[in-house]
Amino acid sequence: MKTIQHKFVEYIPDILEDNILYISIEYRSAAHNCICGCGNRVVTPITPTHWKLTFDGRSVSLSPSIGNWNFDCKSHYWIENNKIKLASKWSDEKIEAGRKADVVKKKKYFKKKKK
Repeated sequence: MKTIQHKFVEYIPDILEDNILYISIEYRSAAHNCICGCGNRVVTPITPTHWKLTFDGRSVSLSPSIGNWNFDCKSHYWIENNKIKLASKWSDEKIEAGRKADVVKKKKYFKKKKK
């Protein structure tokens, strides 16, 4: 199983090393190069409506899965305890349904926050 290291930084560097998840707590964001090797930069905002970062003092996890639907590779994986767990490929229809579900989830979240 492939692993990824994590590095806490203030600013995400311009050039990312492969297999390193850069985490900026101050800017609530994480970034890494796509694990498929295509060279694309993957940015995961850490917010209540995007990704949740868990740090147990030794390893990190991101939730939910990372689906790189805008990249040619369309890679899909989880980062759990510094391990990369490949997830199933999604069809274009499933990707579109997932995007719509994300919009609905975000609307519900922000509607609840206004109350």
